[in-house]
Amino acid sequence: MAAAARLRRRLLLEVPWRWRCSPRRGGAACPSAGQIRAAFLRFFEERHGHRRLPSAPVRPRGDPRLLFVNAGMNQFKPIFLGTVHPRSELAQHRRVVNSQKCVRAGGKHNDLEDVGRDTYHHTFFEMLGNWSFGDYFKEEACSMAWELLTEVYEIPRDRLYVTYFGGDPSLGLSADEECRDVWLRLGVPASHVLPFSLKDNFWEMGDTGPCGPCTEIHYDHVGGGRNAAALVNQGSPDVVEIWNLVFMQYSREVEGNLLPLPQHHVDTGMGLERLVTVLQNKRSNYDTDLFTPILDAIHKGCRAPRYQGLVGNADVGHVNMAYRVVADHVRTLCVCITDGIYPGFSGAELVLRRILRRAVRFCSEVLQAPPGLLASLVPTVVEVLGDAYPELTRNANQIKDIINENEAAFLSSLERGRRIIERTVQQMEPSTNFPAEVAWSLYGSLGFPLDLIDLMLEEKGISLDSAAFNELVLEDAKRKAGGSQAGEPGSTNTHLDVHSLARLQGSRVPATDDSPKYAYALGQHGHYEFSPCQATVLMLYRDQCLQKEVGAGQRCGVILDRTNFYAQQGGQDSDQGYMIRLGQQDVLFPVESVHLCGGYVIHEVTAVETLRAGDQVQLFVDEARRLACMTNHTATHLLNFALRRVLGDSTEQRGSHVTPERLRFDFDTKGHVTVEQLQQVEQVVQDLIQKNEVVHMAEVPLTLARRVEGLRAVDEGYPDPVRIVSLGVPVENVLTCDSKAAMQTSVELCCGTHLLQTGSVEDLAIISERQLVKGISRVIAVTGGRAKEAREVGQCLAMEVDSVSLRMKQKVTSIPEMQNLSKEVGHLTKVVASTAMPQWQRKELQSILKALQRTANTAVKKLELQQAEKVAQILLAKYCNQPVIIDTIPADSLSILMKVVNQLCDKSPGTSVLLLSPQASGEVLCACQVSKSCLPGFSAADWAVAVCTQMEGRAGGSPIVAKGSGNAKGMQGALTTALEFAQSKL
Repeated sequence: MAAAARLRRRLLLEVPWRWRCSPRRGGAACPSAGQIRAAFLRFFEERHGHRRLPSAPVRPRGDPRLLFVNAGMNQFKPIFLGTVHPRSELAQHRRVVNSQKCVRAGGKHNDLEDVGRDTYHHTFFEMLGNWSFGDYFKEEACSMAWELLTEVYEIPRDRLYVTYFGGDPSLGLSADEECRDVWLRLGVPASHVLPFSLKDNFWEMGDTGPCGPCTEIHYDHVGGGRNAAALVNQGSPDVVEIWNLVFMQYSREVEGNLLPLPQHHVDTGMGLERLVTVLQNKRSNYDTDLFTPILDAIHKGCRAPRYQGLVGNADVGHVNMAYRVVADHVRTLCVCITDGIYPGFSGAELVLRRILRRAVRFCSEVLQAPPGLLASLVPTVVEVLGDAYPELTRNANQIKDIINENEAAFLSSLERGRRIIERTVQQMEPSTNFPAEVAWSLYGSLGFPLDLIDLMLEEKGISLDSAAFNELVLEDAKRKAGGSQAGEPGSTNTHLDVHSLARLQGSRVPATDDSPKYAYALGQHGHYEFSPCQATVLMLYRDQCLQKEVGAGQRCGVILDRTNFYAQQGGQDSDQGYMIRLGQQDVLFPVESVHLCGGYVIHEVTAVETLRAGDQVQLFVDEARRLACMTNHTATHLLNFALRRVLGDSTEQRGSHVTPERLRFDFDTKGHVTVEQLQQVEQVVQDLIQKNEVVHMAEVPLTLARRVEGLRAVDEGYPDPVRIVSLGVPVENVLTCDSKAAMQTSVELCCGTHLLQTGSVEDLAIISERQLVKGISRVIAVTGGRAKEAREVGQCLAMEVDSVSLRMKQKVTSIPEMQNLSKEVGHLTKVVASTAMPQWQRKELQSILKALQRTANTAVKKLELQQAEKVAQILLAKYCNQPVIIDTIPADSLSILMKVVNQLCDKSPGTSVLLLSPQASGEVLCACQVSKSCLPGFSAADWAVAVCTQMEGRAGGSPIVAKGSGNAKGMQGALTTALEFAQSKL
């Protein structure tokens, strides 16, 4: 039976092709990428008992430090860190295998800028990996890897080289000879087993945490019997790493020292793209069947020559680079959109937006493709990757719609940006840098990524004035850091002084008509459409002076006859965007802030060219920023209503501030808001969002509005007529005599811009609540995707806290283990306090962590006392009531050493004690106590100072007890000094 089972497993693993990796091209038929991936998974699942897991989404769950999942081990971090919930499914894993979708673009691991320039960088890639969690270790991991590569994939052994960790004396780490010997026993020639340093062969998760030596397997593309050992880890394209096996056996502590882990883990990673290149006898990832179908589809849809694999100067016109960029980026777009990351304006969404725009630009300008090419590639990507990741097949139509929608928006901006660059270049003097203010307008107004601007300039042989551009970036950062103070009386361009205001009114310059700011509607697919606005420049304002003309490069205030920009008021941040002169589409004037003064709307603008009164302009609002403000302002009304519903009708608004990122709301309260009340408030808001109520808005006479029973208004002057915003109830119904509608829903006086339906808020999470002064509380909330992310982070942190709590309840007898738990609680306490998460959950977790910290501290003290008692008993027996005890003992901390001294003196009151404890770091700890009968002539502080000075250290304390530390080199002399000092005082 056993033989039959082995035969069946072997047959299951047999493949209907020859894997032979011949150095000659055009030999035996090559396996497909799908077959290679499947064979890897089958090998570990069926032959070596691994559990096959699906790929995690590329959107990290509960890890705000990551933009994307960028390695196969991300989903297993809780296991490596020891924070996994003991009862969770994750904690049950012992050996697993999978193919993980990974994205490296943005953040620490960022390959975006290199994609297309060579033949091996990617933003999306697949990581094949097998893991052991406290199960097998080096012997089995290396043996399985060698078996797969040489017997299943049939890669010639003489083309493979392995590296191992060669040791690091500065860290006290010897060479990983165990790993070296495993490879030698497997038959790898000694000349192919190579030691390397910490940089190449020691893997660390971060500054602290699990780490360990690794062994890498490298492949020689050339072969032919040569010895390529000298090319390993030298950056040669001929000899490349294909598999990395990490052996997690240490933990790096905060102090920098390494401690052995109680459980050893194995984490391996092999990039599928590179493996397929090897097994299909290719030298470029883009020549494999992971990319060739996409490259063929690109060729069919564009006017460019067929892809030839050229790079560098040989790639005339960057055509081949464009093929690679588009093929790579469309894969990334498909995977990210499927996993819930959409092109947007912050974090991972912003990076994806840059990826999409980079791909669109290469499609349009280099490949001369018509609009829609990028989305047309989606079925091909699904065909290539859909079997491995079936979620791509289910979401293909959605992916195409999102790509097409974003492409259309960018193409109009791209055409305008191209004209702006060309026009600016024509006007530039020879050998000069591209002006920073023009680049800034492209960056801020049209959403051009800086790398795209650099690329377009690079093609024209021109450089950007980076120093001047960085100055503009810093100015913008300072202005944003000023928050609501920006544009207050301190700003000379946006706040009209009294004399200028009088001049405008005296000259009968009409107040700005800003009613077009409300001109927006819901279009197809539920997207908001904002109408542009045409206006005339009435006056310019600079340095507290009205002007008819402003020169290029100057910042000024622009007063128009009408505008669709929202000026900062009513607690809502102002719009941003840009304006263009009619008939001059390729000159953008960025609008950085908007303010209202005496009926005039002042647009703060940086003039990229001369701007004059009388110029006809067209205005374009930054739609994403406006929509984010609308979402958060409507959410503020929902929150106001919910707070009144939960805390009582006496709850009154005391202030609010709405930005694109979050909302702030201040209100009266009789006491602290409880965890239960915060949860209830969020639930009321969620119910209103789910109902998707219509947001009704209308202007009515102020006197009529004031009669509405239940109307919410702050104590400020309102215009007449005034704007009423009512959720779910038409304004005319609210105004009817004896109407109680405003008591049952949110009805407020408000000049802000709002959503047209509450469902667009999607979600709301209160991430902060505190009392400003007695009787007034402040809450901060986020909406939409930010709220969802806050909840995910909260859930993950709750699981970590639960895990620590369960481990704390287990019987821990080791002081270092309990100290590590205490450190973990302290770290979690800091993370919970500083991370954006639901406030009710933060309060719950903080309460639990506070109790856990007390428990851990008590347990550590108890264990230290028990250890101290044992050591004291041994020393008492050794010295038998002598007047002085001087000795060296092992002690993990100064606290334990001090407890041993205390125990000795308690049990032998007439004895004076000084103990030293050498540490692995080279430091020596010192603790002493003098018998009260020896005072005042014998001082513990003087004793410790004399001893620690001998060791080039320091000490301090009282006449009775003292402690200090020094260097191990002087320890023997210190012991002599300790005895001589004591003898001189007794």
